Amino acid sequence: MLKRTIYICLGIAFISLTFSACKTPGLVNRTENKTLPASFSNSQDTTNTAKVKWKEYFTDPYLVALIDTALNNNQELNIVLQEIEISRTEIRAKKGEYLPSIGLQGGAEIEKVGRYTSQGANDANTDIRSGEEFPEPLPNFMLGAYANWEIDVWKKLRNGKKAAVNRYLSSVEGKNFMVTTLIAEIANSYYELLALDNQLEIVNKNIEIQSNALSIVKLQKEAAIVNELAVKRFEAQLLNTKSLQFDILQNIVEVENRINFLVGRFPQTITRNAQNFTNLVPNTIYAGIPSQVLDNRPDIKQAEMELEAAKLDVKSAKAHFYPSLGISAGVGFQAFKPGLLLETPESMIYSIIGDLTAPLINRNAIKATYYSASFKQIQAVYNYERTILNAYIEITNQLSKINNLEKSYELKSQEVAALTESITISNNLFKSARADYMEVLLTQRDALESKFELIETKKQQMNAMVNIYQALGGGWN
Repeated sequence: MLKRTIYICLGIAFISLTFSACKTPGLVNRTENKTLPASFSNSQDTTNTAKVKWKEYFTDPYLVALIDTALNNNQELNIVLQEIEISRTEIRAKKGEYLPSIGLQGGAEIEKVGRYTSQGANDANTDIRSGEEFPEPLPNFMLGAYANWEIDVWKKLRNGKKAAVNRYLSSVEGKNFMVTTLIAEIANSYYELLALDNQLEIVNKNIEIQSNALSIVKLQKEAAIVNELAVKRFEAQLLNTKSLQFDILQNIVEVENRINFLVGRFPQTITRNAQNFTNLVPNTIYAGIPSQVLDNRPDIKQAEMELEAAKLDVKSAKAHFYPSLGISAGVGFQAFKPGLLLETPESMIYSIIGDLTAPLINRNAIKATYYSASFKQIQAVYNYERTILNAYIEITNQLSKINNLEKSYELKSQEVAALTESITISNNLFKSARADYMEVLLTQRDALESKFELIETKKQQMNAMVNIYQALGGGWN
């Protein structure tokens, strides 16, 4: 009767334990929105520039060499590669948590107990063999193996391992995004360097033109055609133009060193060919359709992997409310003399234990972990949606910029041609006293500014070509 009562009480306790443990707090879930517009500029052409390899997209051999070197030497990229290896070890660690652990154990001890204790009295009255009592003090030698295993009933540990796998894949996509960013930074800096070289050449040509003009003005002053004011104004403009040289030279040094830093080397001259910069034609861009961005952009795939990991974290945290089943076992030999260790069955020991545990009271820590995982999962949803939205806006901005810069460059070219011609006209008119010297000065200044703006527009065109390639997700494959 007593035995039956004990079983009934244990059964009621187990049911209560399981019911209480399986009650989990409810949370508001949010599902990610992957909806994108159907097209860019009403085009359904699926040809996508992102599929072009970067060595085919960039044709300048000096630029290709710089990018190739950076992909091997850039310190930040190499740091990211080590982060990937760290993520890989996390997978191994998580996998080891749900596999049985087996180990060996050995030990030796010596113990002296009081004769007038229950253990001492019992040892004194027990013969090991005929006429042989327990030794005093009592040595103890043990050699055996043990195993522990938590049976992953609710997939708590397996979901933790899957989350680690997704974070590893996320780190790989993070590296790919880093590669696209690095390529874009080097390409943009390289085109900026070519633009500065061309601006320096324009300044040098203008210095020559203005020096000749100053010489003419000085001769005219000697002939009493103009006064000292005209000479000083021409001289001031020449000095101002000469000072531009040093601003450009400083910018060239800084841009070169920026590239050297990205390439992972100490400052040195960047080999390049700045000739015909204004004749460079940006590559033809095929944007494809918006849905392709989900597969091409590494940052979107990275956010997606982080979201999947966050979902698995919620499942793993929820499983902590459920009972966990653990099994531990051991087998070996134990004796008070080394020579008796292998005498079986007398020295053999073994055990097997099953544990069923579940949180019943004061589950605040588990709830906090569960709530935290849930909030992080919602965060990951918002981050994923934000990344998709940002990608779409980046692409549309760059497509619009490419179109507008093309029209702007055509007009700037016409402006430069007109002002370049006006320099000759104003100089001829000034020589024949049919134009004021201020007209000559203003014409030269406007021509210089327009040429600078033309170079700047060309640089922006090339940068837009680089940025749309990055925005579409090109460069990492």
